[in-house]
Amino acid sequence: MTILDIIKVIGCLALLMFGMKSMSEGVQKFAGKSLRKILGAITNNRFTGVLTGAVVTAAVQSSTATTLMTVSFVNAEVLTLLQAITVIMGANIGTTFTAWIIALVGSVDLSQLSWLIFACAIPFIFSSNSDHKSFGEFLFGFAFMFLGLVTLRTHAADMNLQDNPAVVNFFTLTGEWGFMSVILYVLIGGLLTLCVQSSAAIMAITMIMCSTGVLSIYQGIALVLGENIGTTLTSNIAALSANTQARRAALAHLLFNLFGVIWVLILFRPFVRMACNIWGIEPDTDHSNMSADDVAMLNSKLTYVLATFHTAFNVINTLILIWFTKSIEKFVCRLIKSKEEDEDFRLRFIPNGLLSTAELSLLEAKKEISHYADRAVRMYELIGTLLHLKDGDEFNKLFSRIEKYEGISDRMEVEIAAYLSKVSEGRLSAESKMKLQSMLREISEIESICDSNYNLARTLNRKFKEKDDFTEEQYSHIESMMGLVHEHLEMMNRYLRDKESIDPNSILNKEAEINNYRTRLRDKNVADVDDHKYPYQMGVYYIDLIGDFEKIGDYVINVYEARSGQKVSL
Repeated sequence: MTILDIIKVIGCLALLMFGMKSMSEGVQKFAGKSLRKILGAITNNRFTGVLTGAVVTAAVQSSTATTLMTVSFVNAEVLTLLQAITVIMGANIGTTFTAWIIALVGSVDLSQLSWLIFACAIPFIFSSNSDHKSFGEFLFGFAFMFLGLVTLRTHAADMNLQDNPAVVNFFTLTGEWGFMSVILYVLIGGLLTLCVQSSAAIMAITMIMCSTGVLSIYQGIALVLGENIGTTLTSNIAALSANTQARRAALAHLLFNLFGVIWVLILFRPFVRMACNIWGIEPDTDHSNMSADDVAMLNSKLTYVLATFHTAFNVINTLILIWFTKSIEKFVCRLIKSKEEDEDFRLRFIPNGLLSTAELSLLEAKKEISHYADRAVRMYELIGTLLHLKDGDEFNKLFSRIEKYEGISDRMEVEIAAYLSKVSEGRLSAESKMKLQSMLREISEIESICDSNYNLARTLNRKFKEKDDFTEEQYSHIESMMGLVHEHLEMMNRYLRDKESIDPNSILNKEAEINNYRTRLRDKNVADVDDHKYPYQMGVYYIDLIGDFEKIGDYVINVYEARSGQKVSL
């Protein structure tokens, strides 16, 4: 074994991982909307969730991708935690499909198939249609995966590890520690999967080493158990910056696999024997009395034993735990307590580390914009409280709080815009590009609403320092205008959450009502100042407030235009 041999194997692993990554990204791009609808349409039927998770994972060829998508959808409140748990269970079953592909490569020459897939992918890759191009990427990834598996098996066999005394002695020595040996290889499998970030790559290496006689079946299956734990750590790391529900979903994935590993370790040798007996193999067979051909034939079957074990492990584990999904949900909720959202909390649905493919990321951005609008309304509601405060300390405390809201709103706009900019770097459909541009306009208009809220607070702050005050009639008019604008803002938020939940004409009618009321109050203010009903300066503060209220109504219309794609003429 030389340095060049090691480099070749690393290169083959890179080719395999690149192929699987390309497959996953390609299928998410051209079928992203369908995947989102499929996952979003899941009912509380646990079996439907498991089936969906298995099918999606078999399609994207990555349980990590499915899990990260699921965690993202929980983060965006498309899936409930209970639904996510069933999808993750299904993802563990779906990932066993990859193990069978790897096993098949060991007995069937698929190198010619990879070149055929490359040839078929060429027209799609150079297509101007975005969906066709994404499908071409999927085919390229599929071909690269086959090519990586074939070359990995070839170069790993060429290394002749079974003839390397140092390697053989290490595996022989560590394989004689009994149950501690099993625990060691579980830890090694988990650590390698965490480092490589691909359980499929480690699974391929494990199968090859078993089929060449370097690893015993017990050591190989222990590595597989470790891989099942290591693959859960990726989603847990990604969910560290997510909301509470997303972290719970990632933790449920870890607990699910951890439970499976524990009960399999308790029944380790009987379970291994069961998997071996399916293929007519005795796991403790003495190879010293066998011919070289018989040993080679026996070892070649070990890849199927590993695939069988991997499938049986995940299927049985799911059949056991599927009846306890609600208990799992309650347990992870106890472990990860929900925290009250404080005013320093900014982004909720699109934290760093959860950016998936561009198409799927737009859903997270949409939810974040709705959350941003909710914060703008909460900031607006503080103005009503500030209007009637008379105590100086309380007034200054609330005014400072509104100032803090303004700073947070500015940062939220910048961070959402930066996220959308990152999304735009991916390839988007024409429809999604238009949505992204609309979203950029939406956050700009919502930030303008927050600016107007702050301007209202500043006007009230200046008025508070004056000796005079508004008349009861002025207070009454201000409260009426505030009520109209608040209804307008609530309509905007409902429209952002669900277009179908509100009649667009009601938004336009409310804007017309606000404009007419503003005009009436502005004309009346001129007459009241002339009649000396209140000082001129109180009239200035009063009409400034009315003007900012009316501006908020204009910004609401702008948000509606951006989301609906229709120009409004009033």
